Parts: sequence; structure tokens; C-alpha cells
Amino acid sequence: MTDHQQATSSDPDADALDRPLTLAVLRQLVRSDWRGLPGATLVVLSRDVEGNAYSPFATYSRSRYAPTYDLVGEVYPLPEELEQDEELRELFADGIPDSAVPALVLYPLG
Repeated sequence: MTDHQQATSSDPDADALDRPLTLAVLRQLVRSDWRGLPGATLVVLSRDVEGNAYSPFATYSRSRYAPTYDLVGEVYPLPEELEQDEELRELFADGIPDSAVPALVLYPLG
């Protein structure tokens, strides 16, 4: 598998390089393509598609994502987070874009 391939599977959508990686593709990669990798294998995130900087994967969050320009966007809290946190409600008092969709957000260590 090359650095820029998402997956090699019978699903034609999984091989599209110009589409965002979905959780379904990630699951397929973990179950098949990466199954034999040692558990201690470091997961590293690239800062951009050109590979100008790298950092180890550190944490994640369940959020909502809305594109603002091309393939760049913003992350917003889930409805249940807003419901439970008054400070978040105040922070997002102007609302969340209708285009925001559920997302698994991965954060680098550095």
C-alpha cells in the first residue's frame, strides 16, 4: 500500500484518493490491511497532504464537522454536549452550520 492510498478493497469508493476517509474505510483497513501490524506500531498524522510535518496521533473526539473552504473546515460540538454545557451553548450562540455532519476528529501530539 502506498503512502497516499486509502484502501485496496472491493469497494470502489474506498480507492478514491480525492474523497475523505470514512470510518467504514478505517475499520476495513484495521481489520484487513493493518491486521498483521504489531500493536506497538506508532500512528503518525501528517500536517498536510504534501507531508510537510508529522506528529504522533494523541487523542480523538466525537464532534461535528462543516467545511468552510474546499477541504478545510471547522469542528463543532455534538448536540448532547451543547445540551449539557452552558459555556458551549454561549460559545456557539450564533448556531452551528446545517452542513455540519458527525465526525471522528483525530488530534496529533504536537
